[in-house]
Amino acid sequence: MSTALRLLTLLAALGGTLPAAQAVPRPAAPPAGDTLPAAQPLRNLVSIEGQRENQLLGYGLVVGLNGSGDSTQVKYAGQSVNNMLKQFGVKLPDNVDAKSKNVATVMVSASFPPGYRKGQTIDITVASLGDAKSLRGGMLLLTPMRAANGEVYALAQGNVVVGGVSAQGASGSSVTINTPTSGRVPNGASIEREIETDFDQAPTVRLSLRRPHFQTATNIVEAVNRRFGPVATARDATSVEVQAPADPTQRVAFVAALEAMRVDAGTSTPRVIFNSRTGTVVITEGVRVRPAAVSHGSLKVVISENPQVSQPGPFSQGQTQVVPRSQVSVEQGGGRMFKWAPGASLQAIIDAVNATGATPDDIMSILQALDQAGAIDGTLEVI
Repeated sequence: MSTALRLLTLLAALGGTLPAAQAVPRPAAPPAGDTLPAAQPLRNLVSIEGQRENQLLGYGLVVGLNGSGDSTQVKYAGQSVNNMLKQFGVKLPDNVDAKSKNVATVMVSASFPPGYRKGQTIDITVASLGDAKSLRGGMLLLTPMRAANGEVYALAQGNVVVGGVSAQGASGSSVTINTPTSGRVPNGASIEREIETDFDQAPTVRLSLRRPHFQTATNIVEAVNRRFGPVATARDATSVEVQAPADPTQRVAFVAALEAMRVDAGTSTPRVIFNSRTGTVVITEGVRVRPAAVSHGSLKVVISENPQVSQPGPFSQGQTQVVPRSQVSVEQGGGRMFKWAPGASLQAIIDAVNATGATPDDIMSILQALDQAGAIDGTLEVI
């Protein structure tokens, strides 16, 4: 008898005399299809009020283009060139148009990061406003960057980096890769005016939830108070206020510690999201379907053209003509009936429908019908 078999026999003989091992309790498993939310850094869930980006916008000229600038059809391009030349003491006659194929009118945009000071630089994006063919090789002239209040906060200038290319032959054929009419200027704008903030003056720091949720706000308050004491209160499902140190250095360290904390996000409502432009269907965890039967048929219309040539007889004075002849046929496909058991996951339904060769539009029609019938335990959103 082998050693393993002897050991099994001995264990079987002693099984009735040995005390039973105490069972280790296990946490109850979540329902099928539901998962517990994982803890994540607080910086992923909230944004600090007063510490946000501000958008800047400007209108400028890109020069130095190799004949790929705005055409003569763009009237404001010539006006912009005239205004620029006047600033340097060059005055053209009233009947002279200063348009040039080497100049393009552009819109310049940038994001002003929070807390930036005078002298710091930011990246800018340059996009053609007229009918320029390409901005490759061009340089952006000095352009004021304004905020929504109309004040100038930065000055932009520099060589435009274009990731696209366009080429055209004499016959009219052309090739375009990416977008040659937009580009970027790294560190192309210099901050000239600061945006005031009360981050270091207010007695509290407000945390604004990126996705408002009552349970998430509650979890944030509990986590903060458990670590720092009773300093956090929830105003609503969107914001949480936290008492912060008055000293700016201590406040920055305190906010850094807050952002590094890990907090459980509240479980959101299961959703089905459909992009009507691209046909993309996204199904979140926990979506269930109640008992339902769906039949989705298809209507196919085919129109074919078969023109024929009509020739007159030898003694006829008529002319040869092309006579159109159309054939129209309509086919009604037999829709397949689907039936699912109660509690079936929506993913199983999508897989079953996809197996029949259904298109994304067919899937969306089925989902809308199920939602109207109240058979989907979740929210259907169309974007």
